[in-house]
Amino acid sequence: MLQTPRIDPAKLASLDEGALRELAGQLIERIDRDAREIHWRDAKIEKLTFEMAQLRRVKFGVKSEQLDAQQKTLLEEAVDADIAAIEARLAELKAGAEQKPADEPAARPKRAPLPAHLPRVDRRHEPENTTCVCGCAMKRIGEDVSEKLDYTPGAFTVERHIRGKRTCSDCRTLVQAPVPAEIIDKGIPTSGLLAQALVAKHADHLPLYRQEAIFGRAGLSIPRSTLAAWIGVCGVRLQPLVDALKVQILNCAVVHADETPVAMLAPGTGKTHRAYLWAYASGLFEPLKAVVYDFNASRAATRPYLPR
Repeated sequence: MLQTPRIDPAKLASLDEGALRELAGQLIERIDRDAREIHWRDAKIEKLTFEMAQLRRVKFGVKSEQLDAQQKTLLEEAVDADIAAIEARLAELKAGAEQKPADEPAARPKRAPLPAHLPRVDRRHEPENTTCVCGCAMKRIGEDVSEKLDYTPGAFTVERHIRGKRTCSDCRTLVQAPVPAEIIDKGIPTSGLLAQALVAKHADHLPLYRQEAIFGRAGLSIPRSTLAAWIGVCGVRLQPLVDALKVQILNCAVVHADETPVAMLAPGTGKTHRAYLWAYASGLFEPLKAVVYDFNASRAATRPYLPR
């Protein structure tokens, strides 16, 4: 939850009436701003929760059974990716809003170990300084090992991240290198494996069921539902980059824009209306060479050409 900064009561006694009024005004402004932010967050959570329920209805509804096998596979891939993206966004919004007590650890499903036959590559992470603040040399007492699945075209490897533990026997200080940052927190895929799945799907137009078969021939079959979840989370992580790139393109002196009409299903009505997928590209002589795609539910004049 958002918190208002604490004020030392001892300092309040030394403030005059004008300073107290100014401080009260700042607190009221802060409370109003926090209230608006909480209201926006709650509305966003409600909207995303509704969208997730709609996606689950699409995935498990009767109408999905009317599709042939290939159409149903492609639909399930898209829905799984969207559900994973919404779950990641909900987790970000709820972080800090709901704090579980320390004695109630979150239950996590046990993950199967990566196959032993895959080659291992060790990545060692040691503290930069092994001398304690008291001047004693720290002793190594153990290590933590986490494994990440990596992929280069045609072969899987496993990265073993080894984080040594060092302690000072005099002052009982324990130091350890921090956990390397990952795109998917506590996930097994490396950035290389995620990049392979993203490029294959969006640049090479390989559906996830085909990637599942390709990975299987390389030695490890990754379920398409898992791949779809990775794709969805990557979409959330890359969204700030997309937003920044869109602003840069729309600020160019010359921008090429094109639209593609698509049928959009109105939730709960069973009817569709025309929506638009816009493509923005920088001009031929612009130093920035990039294209951004932007989906809009209408063709209103306020929608295209304006950064959001």
